[in-house]
Formats: sequence, C-alpha cells, structure tokens
Amino acid sequence: MGGERMKYYEIGRRIRRYRKACGLSQEALAEKVGISATHMSHIETGNTKLSLPVLVNIAEALSVQTDALLYDSTQFSKTVAEDRIQNLLDACTTEQLYVLIDTLEALKVSLGKHVG
Repeated sequence: MGGERMKYYEIGRRIRRYRKACGLSQEALAEKVGISATHMSHIETGNTKLSLPVLVNIAEALSVQTDALLYDSTQFSKTVAEDRIQNLLDACTTEQLYVLIDTLEALKVSLGKHVG
C-alpha cells in the first residue's frame, strides 16, 4: 500500500469505529452525511479519497472533532465513550441511576482485582 492509500485506509477504519460506537449502520451514517451507502462503504475501506466537506459532515454526524478521524488518539476514543455514557444517563430515571451507580462501582472493584 502506498502512503496516501494507507492514510485513507486508517481514516476509514477510524470512521467505522466511531460509527459503530454510535450504533449507526453505514446506511444511516451515509444518509446523515448526504452521500450514498456505497460511497460510505468506499470511504470506510479506504477505496476512495475523502473530500473535506464530507469529512466535516461525517465528524458532525458522529459528534467528534475532525482530528479524531484524521489522527489516532485514545483521548478521542474516551470522548466518544463519555458521550455514549452521558446519553445513557440522560435516558434514565433517578431509580435507574442508583442501580447503575451500584453496578458500576461493583464492576470497577472487580476490574481492579482482575484486570491490570
């Protein structure tokens, strides 16, 4: 693979990862962005060059900064995770929040014991 092809492949992989984290199908993301599902597929596989307007629209549809799609960084992944968690919390009743807090605290303790 050439250098430029590799960049588009990596960008496509990141788009795919963020799309899946948002629970969107390729078709749903393509519709939000205003492109065909085939074009979205080609973007995710790195088989087509990505125009700046489409990149910006994809980032907006995924609620991430364009840098998150252009460059790999764990900080951007954490941002997506935090956004997903906040969306879950916003949809909960007070009682459900207490159950989630208890569950997460127990899970965190268990992760500390079993996962480095």
